[in-house]
Amino acid sequence: MKVHEYQAKEILRSRGVPVPRGQACFNVDDAVNAAGALGGERWVVKAQIHAGGRGKGGGVKVVSSVEDVRKAAEDLFGLMLVTHQTGSQGQEVKRLLVEEGVGIARELYVGLVIDRASQKVAVMASSEGGTEIEEVAAQTPEKIHKLFVDPARGLTASEAESLMSKLDLSGAQLAESVGFLEALYQAFWDTDASLAEINPLVVTSDNKVIALDAKFNFDDNALFRHPDIVALRDTDEEDPAELEASAVGLNYISLDGNIGCLVNGAGLAMATMDIIQLYGGEPANFLDVGGGATTEQVTEAFKIMLRNPDLKAILVNIFGGIMRCDVVAEGLVEAAKVVKLKIPLVVRLEGTNVERGREILEASDLDMLTATTMAEAAEKVVAAAKG
Repeated sequence: MKVHEYQAKEILRSRGVPVPRGQACFNVDDAVNAAGALGGERWVVKAQIHAGGRGKGGGVKVVSSVEDVRKAAEDLFGLMLVTHQTGSQGQEVKRLLVEEGVGIARELYVGLVIDRASQKVAVMASSEGGTEIEEVAAQTPEKIHKLFVDPARGLTASEAESLMSKLDLSGAQLAESVGFLEALYQAFWDTDASLAEINPLVVTSDNKVIALDAKFNFDDNALFRHPDIVALRDTDEEDPAELEASAVGLNYISLDGNIGCLVNGAGLAMATMDIIQLYGGEPANFLDVGGGATTEQVTEAFKIMLRNPDLKAILVNIFGGIMRCDVVAEGLVEAAKVVKLKIPLVVRLEGTNVERGREILEASDLDMLTATTMAEAAEKVVAAAKG
């Protein structure tokens, strides 16, 4: 689950992590009133969407009068903001953050993610703040410094100091940055976050260390522990198809291809998408129906995939362990009849009761292609999608 920048900063502020003063705004008058309440002579008006690159896309404006705050808000509200993370269609701006201006001496980067290989928290820091960290990693990887923290022990002050000192910080700046990193790590851990990114982390002209921007993602599997974070969810920022799938217990992610995938198990779903691409096709979605999908869930899965106007064919790839192949086959037949499937369907079944499952498919009056291996299934569905 993602949250907006202003929400991430509220989470940080409540846990003692320094952030600029600011207010979330939902209309132009809100923005004007926020500037007046904040006071000062300079403000930053920032579009709030779940995507990075807002500054480069024109979604961040620095202004020096209340009238300019009004104009910036008028320009941003309703804008279809296009960034490298939104795609060409962009994302409509429905919320703004108005913040006080900050005197910036240096821009740094700090990020925390879960490293599954080491089963630790990877803490990254770089002197190259304010730029896309992916570019820094590709062009000057030596400027990204890493620390792997054992979650059973937590981040120590000496570890934080060792990491931040590599960014040419010393004296008061280093002391501030150590306290900042310790508080950020604790906020990350306490909220079951999967990612926390501060870019830029700024050193101000009076040696304060502040999160000028903040991005947080949270582990969906741990949200039951955090109703306060669940309450921050903005469904306007999410794909309607993904929301619909989530409501019926399906894991669905839209992609850019034209071959629908219905698979049980995340690993098999990833492998299915890979082999489709290997044979020259492009998957239209990731769809994991889980280990015990019902006929109703399979029907909903078909409905969701078929709303994609670019869909040319569907590949069903099921390995029956807990989920028996005969039950899957019965569900597929019923679901295909309900949705009146009119595009090519390729089905590959393997596992428990597979022979009975294949008999059910063959006895149905559905127009489908069957396959016994993943390679055969991929070859057939790619050919079907190409007509």
